[in-house]
Amino acid sequence: MDKIKNKWLNNNKIRNALLFLIDVLCFFLIYVIFEITAFALYGVPPTGDSRLATLVLFAFFFGVRLICRSYRTVWRYSDTRAYLKLVVFDGISTLAAIYIVFLHGWRESILQIAVVASLTCLMTLCARFGYRLVYKRMNTAGKKESSYLNIAIVGAGQLGVLLAQTLRSTTKTPYCPVCFIDIDPIKIGGKISDLPVYGATDQNLAAMLEKNSVKEIVIAINELDKTRADYLFHYYGDMGYTVKLYSTPILENNRQGSEYVIRDFQIEDLLFRKPVEYSQSLGYYTGKTVLVTGGGGSIGSELCRRIATCNPGKLIIFDIYENNAYEIQQELLQTYGDKLNLTVEIGSVRDRARLDYLFRTYRPEVVFHAAAHKHVPLMEQSSCEAIKNNIFGTYNTADMAEKYGAERFILISSDKAVNPTNVMGATKRMCEMLIQCRTDSATRFAAVRFGNVLGSNGSVIPLFRKQIKSGGPVTVTDKRITRYFMTIPEASQLVLQAGTMAERGELFVLDMGEPVVIYDLAQKMIRLCGLEPGKDIEIKEIGLRPGEKLYEELLMQSEKQTKTSDDKIFIEQDTSLTRERIEEYLSVLRKTVDAVEAGEAASIHETLMSIVPTFQRAEQFNQRSKEREFVKA
Repeated sequence: MDKIKNKWLNNNKIRNALLFLIDVLCFFLIYVIFEITAFALYGVPPTGDSRLATLVLFAFFFGVRLICRSYRTVWRYSDTRAYLKLVVFDGISTLAAIYIVFLHGWRESILQIAVVASLTCLMTLCARFGYRLVYKRMNTAGKKESSYLNIAIVGAGQLGVLLAQTLRSTTKTPYCPVCFIDIDPIKIGGKISDLPVYGATDQNLAAMLEKNSVKEIVIAINELDKTRADYLFHYYGDMGYTVKLYSTPILENNRQGSEYVIRDFQIEDLLFRKPVEYSQSLGYYTGKTVLVTGGGGSIGSELCRRIATCNPGKLIIFDIYENNAYEIQQELLQTYGDKLNLTVEIGSVRDRARLDYLFRTYRPEVVFHAAAHKHVPLMEQSSCEAIKNNIFGTYNTADMAEKYGAERFILISSDKAVNPTNVMGATKRMCEMLIQCRTDSATRFAAVRFGNVLGSNGSVIPLFRKQIKSGGPVTVTDKRITRYFMTIPEASQLVLQAGTMAERGELFVLDMGEPVVIYDLAQKMIRLCGLEPGKDIEIKEIGLRPGEKLYEELLMQSEKQTKTSDDKIFIEQDTSLTRERIEEYLSVLRKTVDAVEAGEAASIHETLMSIVPTFQRAEQFNQRSKEREFVKA
């Protein structure tokens, strides 16, 4: 049976030819029956004209079907529109045949043509329905009912019905839909695709699901927003069901797939606003030579993926860590092959000679500077490295961009640069100041500032996943701590958009919505694993780390906010310093770093505070935050 199914029903050419032959057989069978009936009732024998009229009808009937590619329709998945199109095609064919017959004076054959055409169309529709039934029976034959996993589909709309029909027509999935759940009063109490529709707020819903032996709930709703997804996940989860989602898969680096699948909920489905979609074209990068420093990192590698889709003249990946650089190189080569002009160079942005060689050799027109140390506690411990890599690395790269005539230079900054309370944030703010002072340059400089990137290396979500997998505890520094989040695609797209809009030292900021409470994030991630916070997995509060804020900010109070052509992107630009003043600051920083590394009495924090006016102690900032919360309470 399986061999027959695979050979005859899953082969497109054989299936189409079989349907065509069945239709031809139906046509001539109906013609013969019509002639026999006419002769039996009225004694009218078939004439040459009637046979010619039949051939005309046959030519139009099947000619139009072939021209309109009716036989390419996959009927087992077809909807009402496909059947309606078939009726329209046959109607057009019949009218054309009648017109030709009328012109030739075969008027006595018009009735014959109309009857044969109508009955043939009817039999064709019946054959299609029969084909669907045969296919379904052959696909489900031999599968025991006990092997099915009964599911209820939340959403009796187009997506839910499509899911139900797909599941019921194949054995390639263990799922068996037994009912719908919906909020539309018109649908509740009725049947759709032969499945009952229950009300989502019905008091007897739990009993009805139990009666149908439902094991899992699948959400199948178009354009499901995060608030509703969160509600449905917890509502049915609290009822004791495993809750899944019929949606496109979230792939590595938070990129979306294209085909709909039944999958587990992920934290991206529950916690965050709808990803921001940008309206600006990225055609600017077509044909450009683009350099990405830190191109092997989370943001850098995604930038490289996006740039590769823009058909650049050349893409240069520059990174100190060869393993990451190798991975993104192999991925891009596998995807694009020789179509992408790609070069990978290993080196540090702290090495001016290496950067000079890089810029002199490739002459990049666009530079995305993503290379940086970003881990807050580690940079508190290794402050000199943060300064050398973040500040002087940015300075070196910006200098080379100017020296070799790059068109644009985009700095990847952070929300931690706003009123910084740690060395990492202070170095990032200094990098912004360094970029802002170059308003007189032929190279257009700009910086992009955004919050925590979801799933990036060293971020909280991979840490929580690892802790949950090992059985806990999940550690949060403070139950009140909040952070802004964005996805990796959003971050990379924002950077690329900024690259097209950069003019003179702008700070581009994304409207990131409301911040997320990290404690809530931990609870949601535990529940996503089918566990109960506090019962199966402990959430442990360990206290704020050195330099850590209770909450992050995206905007500085002194800055003026203006909108760009994109409603979700803003420009934050305060009064920039002169190049001379920045050079003085850099000189002070060099001396301080040299003194610290020589073991002399010097303070990185004090030096940074004297240079970055908004830099303050984390203890002072958090104390003010607590006092503000107390006043609000």
